[in-house]
Amino acid sequence: MKSDFLEVDLANPPSNYKTNIAKVHPLFSLAQELVIRGFSPRTIKSYLEINKRFLEFAGKSARAVSARDIKDFLLYLRGRGQSNSSLNLAISALKFYYQQLLKRKLFFNIQRPKREKFLPTVLSKEEIVKLINSLANLKHRLIIALAYSAGLRVSEVVNLKVKDVDLNNLTLMVRGAKGNKDRMTVFSEKIKNDLRVLSGSKNKNDFLFAEKAGNKLTTRTIQKIFANALRLSGIAKSATFHSLRHSFATHLLEQGVDLRYLQTLLGHQNIKTTQGYTQVTNPHLKGIRSPF
Repeated sequence: MKSDFLEVDLANPPSNYKTNIAKVHPLFSLAQELVIRGFSPRTIKSYLEINKRFLEFAGKSARAVSARDIKDFLLYLRGRGQSNSSLNLAISALKFYYQQLLKRKLFFNIQRPKREKFLPTVLSKEEIVKLINSLANLKHRLIIALAYSAGLRVSEVVNLKVKDVDLNNLTLMVRGAKGNKDRMTVFSEKIKNDLRVLSGSKNKNDFLFAEKAGNKLTTRTIQKIFANALRLSGIAKSATFHSLRHSFATHLLEQGVDLRYLQTLLGHQNIKTTQGYTQVTNPHLKGIRSPF
Protein backbone atom coordinates (compact mmCIF):
# COMPACT_ATOMS: atom_id res chain seq x y z
CA MET A 1 0.00 0.00 0.00
CA LYS A 2 1.32 3.42 -0.90
CA SER A 3 2.16 5.51 2.14
CA ASP A 4 1.46 8.79 0.33
CA PHE A 5 -2.25 7.89 0.34
CA LEU A 6 -2.51 9.15 3.92
CA GLU A 7 -0.81 12.44 3.07
CA VAL A 8 -3.27 13.54 0.37
CA ASP A 9 -5.80 16.26 1.12
CA LEU A 10 -8.84 14.02 0.75
CA ALA A 11 -11.25 16.94 0.61
CA ASN A 12 -9.40 18.39 -2.42
CA PRO A 13 -7.66 15.47 -4.16
CA PRO A 14 -5.71 15.91 -7.41
CA SER A 15 -7.56 15.13 -10.64
CA ASN A 16 -5.90 11.75 -11.20
CA TYR A 17 -6.06 10.74 -7.53
CA LYS A 18 -9.26 8.69 -7.61
CA THR A 19 -8.28 6.71 -10.70
CA ASN A 20 -4.81 5.80 -9.44
CA ILE A 21 -5.54 5.15 -5.79
CA ALA A 22 -8.88 3.33 -6.12
CA LYS A 23 -7.17 0.61 -8.14
CA VAL A 24 -4.36 -0.08 -5.71
CA HIS A 25 -5.57 0.96 -2.26
CA PRO A 26 -8.23 -1.07 -0.42
CA LEU A 27 -8.96 1.79 1.96
CA PHE A 28 -10.03 4.30 -0.66
CA SER A 29 -13.73 3.67 0.01
CA LEU A 30 -13.12 4.21 3.73
CA ALA A 31 -11.37 7.53 3.08
CA GLN A 32 -14.18 8.61 0.78
CA GLU A 33 -16.88 7.78 3.34
CA LEU A 34 -15.07 9.54 6.18
CA VAL A 35 -14.80 12.73 4.12
CA ILE A 36 -18.44 12.56 3.01
CA ARG A 37 -19.64 12.15 6.60
CA GLY A 38 -17.65 15.18 7.72
CA PHE A 39 -15.13 13.57 10.04
CA SER A 40 -12.30 15.86 11.12
CA PRO A 41 -8.94 15.58 9.28
CA ARG A 42 -7.36 14.26 12.49
CA THR A 43 -9.96 11.47 12.84
CA ILE A 44 -9.69 10.59 9.15
CA LYS A 45 -5.94 10.23 9.42
CA SER A 46 -6.20 8.13 12.59
CA TYR A 47 -8.85 5.79 11.15
CA LEU A 48 -6.87 5.28 7.95
CA GLU A 49 -3.59 4.66 9.76
CA ILE A 50 -5.19 2.11 12.12
CA ASN A 51 -6.91 0.22 9.31
CA LYS A 52 -3.76 0.26 7.19
CA ARG A 53 -1.74 -1.08 10.12
CA PHE A 54 -4.32 -3.81 10.78
CA LEU A 55 -4.30 -5.07 7.19
CA GLU A 56 -0.51 -5.18 7.24
CA PHE A 57 -0.63 -7.09 10.54
CA ALA A 58 -3.22 -9.61 9.32
CA GLY A 59 -1.62 -10.06 5.90
CA LYS A 60 -5.08 -10.54 4.36
CA SER A 61 -7.58 -8.60 2.34
CA ALA A 62 -10.36 -6.69 4.09
CA ARG A 63 -12.87 -9.30 2.90
CA ALA A 64 -10.80 -12.18 4.28
CA VAL A 65 -9.99 -10.99 7.81
CA SER A 66 -11.77 -12.61 10.74
CA ALA A 67 -12.82 -11.67 14.28
CA ARG A 68 -9.80 -13.68 15.47
CA ASP A 69 -7.53 -11.41 13.41
CA ILE A 70 -9.04 -8.35 15.09
CA LYS A 71 -8.56 -9.84 18.57
CA ASP A 72 -4.98 -10.79 17.74
CA PHE A 73 -4.36 -7.23 16.53
CA LEU A 74 -5.76 -5.75 19.76
CA LEU A 75 -3.57 -8.12 21.79
CA TYR A 76 -0.61 -7.03 19.67
CA LEU A 77 -1.36 -3.36 20.43
CA ARG A 78 -1.72 -4.14 24.13
CA GLY A 79 1.63 -5.91 24.06
CA ARG A 80 3.15 -2.78 22.54
CA GLY A 81 2.02 -0.79 25.58
CA GLN A 82 -1.07 0.82 24.06
CA SER A 83 -3.50 2.33 26.59
CA ASN A 84 -7.19 1.49 26.91
CA SER A 85 -8.02 4.77 25.15
CA SER A 86 -5.80 3.80 22.20
CA LEU A 87 -7.42 0.38 22.00
CA ASN A 88 -10.87 1.97 22.03
CA LEU A 89 -9.83 4.22 19.16
CA ALA A 90 -8.58 1.17 17.23
CA ILE A 91 -11.89 -0.62 17.80
CA SER A 92 -13.84 2.44 16.62
CA ALA A 93 -11.72 2.73 13.47
CA LEU A 94 -12.03 -0.97 12.60
CA LYS A 95 -15.71 -1.12 13.48
CA PHE A 96 -16.52 1.84 11.23
CA TYR A 97 -14.85 0.19 8.26
CA TYR A 98 -15.88 -3.45 8.69
CA GLN A 99 -19.29 -3.05 10.28
CA GLN A 100 -20.65 0.12 8.74
CA LEU A 101 -19.03 0.02 5.28
CA LEU A 102 -18.39 -3.65 4.56
CA LYS A 103 -21.40 -4.87 6.61
CA ARG A 104 -19.32 -7.61 8.21
CA LYS A 105 -20.31 -8.93 11.64
CA LEU A 106 -16.93 -9.31 13.31
CA PHE A 107 -17.43 -7.55 16.63
CA PHE A 108 -20.02 -9.73 18.40
CA ASN A 109 -17.50 -11.05 20.96
CA ILE A 110 -15.19 -8.03 21.07
CA GLN A 111 -15.68 -5.87 24.16
CA ARG A 112 -14.24 -2.42 24.66
CA PRO A 113 -11.73 -2.02 27.53
CA LYS A 114 -12.67 0.36 30.33
CA ARG A 115 -11.43 3.88 29.80
CA GLU A 116 -8.71 5.03 32.17
CA LYS A 117 -9.49 7.89 34.51
CA PHE A 118 -6.49 10.14 35.00
CA LEU A 119 -6.62 13.47 36.78
CA PRO A 120 -5.36 16.21 34.47
CA THR A 121 -2.20 18.17 35.22
CA VAL A 122 -3.22 21.62 36.39
CA LEU A 123 -0.92 24.62 36.73
CA SER A 124 -1.54 27.19 39.45
CA LYS A 125 -2.17 30.82 38.54
CA GLU A 126 1.30 31.66 39.79
CA GLU A 127 2.81 28.98 37.54
CA ILE A 128 0.90 30.33 34.54
CA VAL A 129 2.44 33.75 35.18
CA LYS A 130 5.91 32.18 35.48
CA LEU A 131 5.41 30.39 32.16
CA ILE A 132 4.44 33.56 30.34
CA ASN A 133 7.18 35.68 31.92
CA SER A 134 9.85 33.10 31.06
CA LEU A 135 9.55 33.94 27.35
CA ALA A 136 11.00 37.04 25.71
CA ASN A 137 9.18 36.66 22.39
CA LEU A 138 5.89 38.61 22.50
CA LYS A 139 4.08 36.27 20.10
CA HIS A 140 5.13 33.22 22.08
CA ARG A 141 4.01 34.84 25.34
CA LEU A 142 0.68 35.72 23.80
CA ILE A 143 0.11 32.18 22.48
CA ILE A 144 0.37 30.75 25.99
CA ALA A 145 -1.58 33.61 27.57
CA LEU A 146 -4.47 33.34 25.09
CA ALA A 147 -4.64 29.54 25.27
CA TYR A 148 -4.98 29.72 29.05
CA SER A 149 -7.18 32.81 29.02
CA ALA A 150 -9.71 31.23 26.61
CA GLY A 151 -9.31 27.50 27.34
CA LEU A 152 -8.10 26.60 23.86
CA ARG A 153 -6.80 23.36 22.39
CA VAL A 154 -3.55 23.57 20.44
CA SER A 155 -5.42 22.83 17.18
CA GLU A 156 -7.75 25.74 17.91
CA VAL A 157 -4.87 28.15 18.50
CA VAL A 158 -3.24 27.48 15.12
CA ASN A 159 -6.52 27.99 13.25
CA LEU A 160 -7.47 31.30 14.84
CA LYS A 161 -7.88 34.20 12.43
CA VAL A 162 -7.92 37.92 13.09
CA LYS A 163 -11.68 38.09 12.43
CA ASP A 164 -12.30 35.59 15.24
CA VAL A 165 -11.14 38.04 17.92
CA ASP A 166 -13.64 40.57 19.28
CA LEU A 167 -11.50 43.05 21.19
CA ASN A 168 -14.46 45.18 22.26
CA ASN A 169 -16.41 42.35 23.89
CA LEU A 170 -13.39 40.26 24.93
CA THR A 171 -14.77 37.19 23.16
CA LEU A 172 -13.28 34.68 20.77
CA MET A 173 -15.01 32.66 18.06
CA VAL A 174 -13.53 29.17 17.81
CA ARG A 175 -14.46 27.77 14.41
CA GLY A 176 -14.56 24.12 13.40
CA ALA A 177 -13.35 22.86 16.76
CA LYS A 178 -13.53 19.25 17.92
CA GLY A 179 -16.54 17.60 16.31
CA ASN A 180 -16.58 20.36 13.66
CA LYS A 181 -18.47 22.68 16.01
CA ASP A 182 -18.14 26.43 16.45
CA ARG A 183 -18.24 27.96 19.91
CA MET A 184 -17.79 31.27 21.64
CA THR A 185 -15.39 31.72 24.54
CA VAL A 186 -13.87 34.58 26.50
CA PHE A 187 -10.40 35.99 27.06
CA SER A 188 -8.81 38.34 29.57
CA GLU A 189 -8.66 42.10 29.19
CA LYS A 190 -5.02 41.86 30.30
CA ILE A 191 -4.01 40.64 26.83
CA LYS A 192 -6.32 42.93 24.87
CA ASN A 193 -3.64 45.48 23.94
CA ASP A 194 -1.12 42.80 22.93
CA LEU A 195 -3.74 41.21 20.68
CA ARG A 196 -4.45 44.60 19.12
CA VAL A 197 -0.75 45.11 18.39
CA LEU A 198 -0.37 41.61 16.95
CA SER A 199 -3.38 41.89 14.66
CA GLY A 200 -3.05 45.56 13.79
CA SER A 201 -1.19 45.09 10.49
CA LYS A 202 -3.10 41.97 9.42
CA ASN A 203 -6.19 41.47 7.30
CA LYS A 204 -9.29 39.96 8.90
CA ASN A 205 -8.75 36.59 7.14
CA ASP A 206 -5.09 36.32 8.13
CA PHE A 207 -4.05 33.80 10.74
CA LEU A 208 -3.64 35.40 14.15
CA PHE A 209 -0.43 33.46 14.83
CA ALA A 210 1.51 33.00 11.61
CA GLU A 211 4.96 32.41 10.20
CA LYS A 212 6.76 35.20 8.33
CA ALA A 213 5.28 33.92 5.06
CA GLY A 214 1.78 34.21 6.51
CA ASN A 215 1.18 30.48 6.90
CA LYS A 216 -0.30 29.30 10.18
CA LEU A 217 2.01 27.81 12.78
CA THR A 218 2.01 24.05 13.18
CA THR A 219 0.75 22.40 16.35
CA ARG A 220 4.22 20.94 16.83
CA THR A 221 5.77 24.44 16.81
CA ILE A 222 3.35 25.62 19.48
CA GLN A 223 3.98 22.53 21.61
CA LYS A 224 7.71 23.28 21.41
CA ILE A 225 7.07 26.86 22.53
CA PHE A 226 5.25 25.54 25.58
CA ALA A 227 7.95 22.95 26.34
CA ASN A 228 10.57 25.69 26.17
CA ALA A 229 8.57 27.91 28.53
CA LEU A 230 8.14 25.02 30.96
CA ARG A 231 11.90 24.40 30.94
CA LEU A 232 12.82 28.07 31.37
CA SER A 233 10.31 28.60 34.17
CA GLY A 234 11.67 25.67 36.17
CA ILE A 235 8.20 24.26 36.85
CA ALA A 236 8.62 20.62 37.86
CA LYS A 237 5.35 19.23 36.51
CA SER A 238 4.74 16.85 33.62
CA ALA A 239 2.56 19.46 31.93
CA THR A 240 1.69 19.76 28.25
CA PHE A 241 0.12 22.54 26.21
CA HIS A 242 -3.28 21.00 26.99
CA SER A 243 -2.59 21.66 30.68
CA LEU A 244 -3.38 25.32 29.93
CA ARG A 245 -6.94 24.30 29.01
CA HIS A 246 -7.19 22.10 32.11
CA SER A 247 -6.01 25.04 34.22
CA PHE A 248 -8.56 27.39 32.63
CA ALA A 249 -11.41 25.01 33.52
CA THR A 250 -10.16 24.29 37.03
CA HIS A 251 -9.60 27.93 37.93
CA LEU A 252 -13.07 28.95 36.67
CA LEU A 253 -14.65 26.22 38.81
CA GLU A 254 -12.70 27.53 41.80
CA GLN A 255 -14.17 30.97 41.07
CA GLY A 256 -17.67 29.47 41.28
CA VAL A 257 -18.55 29.42 37.56
CA ASP A 258 -21.52 27.13 36.91
CA LEU A 259 -20.74 23.80 35.20
CA ARG A 260 -23.20 24.53 32.36
CA TYR A 261 -21.45 27.78 31.48
CA LEU A 262 -18.07 26.06 31.67
CA GLN A 263 -19.35 23.30 29.38
CA THR A 264 -20.27 25.95 26.80
CA LEU A 265 -16.90 27.72 27.05
CA LEU A 266 -14.98 24.45 26.65
CA GLY A 267 -17.24 23.13 23.88
CA HIS A 268 -17.93 19.82 25.61
CA GLN A 269 -20.80 17.88 24.06
CA ASN A 270 -21.43 15.92 27.27
CA ILE A 271 -21.67 17.57 30.69
CA LYS A 272 -19.97 14.48 32.19
CA THR A 273 -16.73 15.52 30.49
CA THR A 274 -16.91 18.90 32.22
CA GLN A 275 -17.83 17.30 35.54
CA GLY A 276 -14.47 15.51 35.51
CA TYR A 277 -12.86 18.79 36.60
CA THR A 278 -14.74 18.68 39.90
CA GLN A 279 -12.41 15.84 40.91
CA VAL A 280 -9.46 18.20 40.53
CA THR A 281 -10.93 21.09 42.48
CA ASN A 282 -13.50 20.15 45.11
CA PRO A 283 -13.95 22.85 47.80
CA HIS A 284 -15.60 20.36 50.15
CA LEU A 285 -12.62 18.00 49.98
CA LYS A 286 -10.16 20.86 50.39
CA GLY A 287 -11.98 21.93 53.53
CA ILE A 288 -11.41 18.56 55.21
CA ARG A 289 -8.47 18.37 57.61
CA SER A 290 -6.50 15.18 58.05
CA PRO A 291 -7.04 13.50 61.44
CA PHE A 292 -3.29 13.01 61.88
